[in-house]
Amino acid sequence: MMSSENRSQFSVSCSSVSEKARAKINLALHVTGQRPDGYHLLDMLVTFADHGDRLDFMRSPADAFTLSGRFGEVLAGDGGTNLVLKARDLLRGAIGPLAFPVRIHLEKNLPVASGIGGGSADAAATLRGLMRLWGTTLSAETLAALALRLGADVPMCLESRPLIARGIGEKIEPVPDLPGFAMVLANPLKGVSTPEVFRRLATKNNPALSLTPSRPQAADWLAAIAAARNDLEPPARDLVPEIAAIAAMLQAHGALLTRMSGSGATCFGMFASMAAAVDAAAALHGARSDWYFQATETVSGGA
Repeated sequence: MMSSENRSQFSVSCSSVSEKARAKINLALHVTGQRPDGYHLLDMLVTFADHGDRLDFMRSPADAFTLSGRFGEVLAGDGGTNLVLKARDLLRGAIGPLAFPVRIHLEKNLPVASGIGGGSADAAATLRGLMRLWGTTLSAETLAALALRLGADVPMCLESRPLIARGIGEKIEPVPDLPGFAMVLANPLKGVSTPEVFRRLATKNNPALSLTPSRPQAADWLAAIAAARNDLEPPARDLVPEIAAIAAMLQAHGALLTRMSGSGATCFGMFASMAAAVDAAAALHGARSDWYFQATETVSGGA
């Protein structure tokens, strides 16, 4: 029996809802230490792209999960290891008997395990979408704890807006002054081992992230981001030489700044306009149609 306190958390449910799972872009990633349990301490400037996966949730006689999209086949057959299903089950455990069966469809448009938070964004979108479908709200603290159980990136993806994340990613501070940027995401579709990238770090106690743009304008933020770094990029380039090649391709097609996101292998190029980004992505796709190139625009902090 649900208590009156828990029952008050529920509102009218929907028959179907949709959620976008935006790509998570690490504009900067500084490794500042390591905890005794092995987790690395990070300072990250994070933003989110308009491009991403899409999830549809609908009431169903029984739980079901289907896939489509360019990268859907990569996830086919992974069963309970999928973060979408883990998020569904975790949230259902927190909500109880009013969490009726659902059919979830994931349109997988983002490369898998590519440093842009695809799985984490999907898990976060699942939490958001199912709360709407099931007509429930949870406290911010409860929801953050659920998200963190799914992975260190999931609390950030729940926000899906510009932020600075510290610790292992759980200490989040919004960045309302960060503007949107025209961008091309680029990935050679070659896997890179995150544990191996961290193992190859030359030092794990690097200077912290310090961002002090003189004015909250795009050019000032671009300069501040250029002065930062991704400490995981050098070891990732050693493991996957294509990362250096794809960054050079972005630069050759007019990117103002290029950097790897997360632990790779996705790189991003920042462009002066969306038209320039679209042109660059088309040209790059023409040169290497077997790789992933996507023009997009990131959300602004004030969105």
